Amino acid sequence: MTQLYQQYHPLVLASASPRRVELLSQLGVDFDQIPADIDEAVLHDEKAHDYVQRVAREKACVIAGSHSDKYILGSDTSIHIDGQILGKPSDKAHFTEMMNLLSGQSHEVITAICVATLINTKMKITESVVTSTVTFATVSTQQIEAYWETGEPLGKAGGYAIQGMGGQFVTHIDGSYSGIVGLPLAQTVLCLQDAGVISS
Repeated sequence: MTQLYQQYHPLVLASASPRRVELLSQLGVDFDQIPADIDEAVLHDEKAHDYVQRVAREKACVIAGSHSDKYILGSDTSIHIDGQILGKPSDKAHFTEMMNLLSGQSHEVITAICVATLINTKMKITESVVTSTVTFATVSTQQIEAYWETGEPLGKAGGYAIQGMGGQFVTHIDGSYSGIVGLPLAQTVLCLQDAGVISS
């Protein structure tokens, strides 16, 4: 397969997400996968933009700290609506609450990416934050119940997957589709280029 970019450094994806693996693979770069285990709790009064940027940076840096010969890509995605940050649903009641909040409304999907590498004991960081707007149709109680039973909402920020069955609730998006899924491809390329991992 013809490569779009020349790769100069080994790359690691600091994520367990199969969606991010699939998206990063679309760039044609070689990478390993080492999920980062960090506390993803939202800090008191933390803004959504700051939250995803901090978590993406922590994911990248915690892996970079023990792999100084590699460049680490961390990413985090959150849903923001009415001043609230929606993470992954903890149970059915939490999921139902989130879906009722999203139903018939527009919300922001904020995804941060961070490329980190440890060079001579100094952490070098390149990062970007992408915000997209997603508009939902009105979702009925029956649809919410049935969607929960599919199992798809588990592990998804905001309780839905736009690339899966959850896509049927979306009437409009403004921004990066791949960013909504979990890894904004255009901005990831720019960060990898700026960090010197791949050719410009």
